[in-house]
Amino acid sequence: MTQKVAVLGTGKIGEALLSGMLRAGWKPENLLVTARRPARAQELHARHGVESVSNEEAAKTADTLILAVKPQDMSALLEELAPHVAADRLIISAAAGVPTSFFEERLADGIAVVRVMPNTPVLVDEGMSVISAGSHAAEEHLLRTEEIFQPVGKTLRIPEYQQDAATALSGSGPAYFYYLVEAMTDAGILLGLPRAQAHDLIVQSAIGAAVMLRDSGEHPVKLREAVTSPAGTTINAIRELEKHGVRHALIAALEAARDRSRELASGNG
Repeated sequence: MTQKVAVLGTGKIGEALLSGMLRAGWKPENLLVTARRPARAQELHARHGVESVSNEEAAKTADTLILAVKPQDMSALLEELAPHVAADRLIISAAAGVPTSFFEERLADGIAVVRVMPNTPVLVDEGMSVISAGSHAAEEHLLRTEEIFQPVGKTLRIPEYQQDAATALSGSGPAYFYYLVEAMTDAGILLGLPRAQAHDLIVQSAIGAAVMLRDSGEHPVKLREAVTSPAGTTINAIRELEKHGVRHALIAALEAARDRSRELASGNG
């Protein structure tokens, strides 16, 4: 934690990482941020006690640069950073669909790049951050990346060719659950429940089911079967889900998300 880390792009994800590092024991003087607007820089300083600097100063000063800007802004940012980033720096990218080769081609030869796909639950310290090493990233670089992302959730190392699949599953994953909760809430209203009650019932059921999946070690089929009594309510509901092809629709949806991630990686924005 004695090294300097700069977060370039302090939107929701960038600020969540910053906050997580501070809670994990990082000192504000070892953290830098960049912000386009002076008001945003003042806000970050007031809230977290960190110094706001220019992109150029961050590149010259920080040992690790976390690039948390939008994918479409990455090329311009790298063009600005390239003259100032030494080859012994670590670059961590949190931009969806941008491969490590994109950074290696534009920055100093041999620079270590680690690609990370976090998801929005990092905002509540329950994120899933998927980590892949670039061509020149070593174990020490992966460990440093995990040190940054573990305070805001769980981390998982995968080879980079699996990143598009991980983006479809966990990067976009929270949206699928929100969509399901939205549909189930509408169903609850149709069945005669007030919206607030339907929402509370579904959200707590989701939390309980997630904890059981995480902590029980049981296969989801076994957990589902424990709820599914012969000729009961649950099996009738599942019959309707199967009849309407919900399983097939989910698989097709994730394939579409994976394919879009591949398009973004190839530059077809």
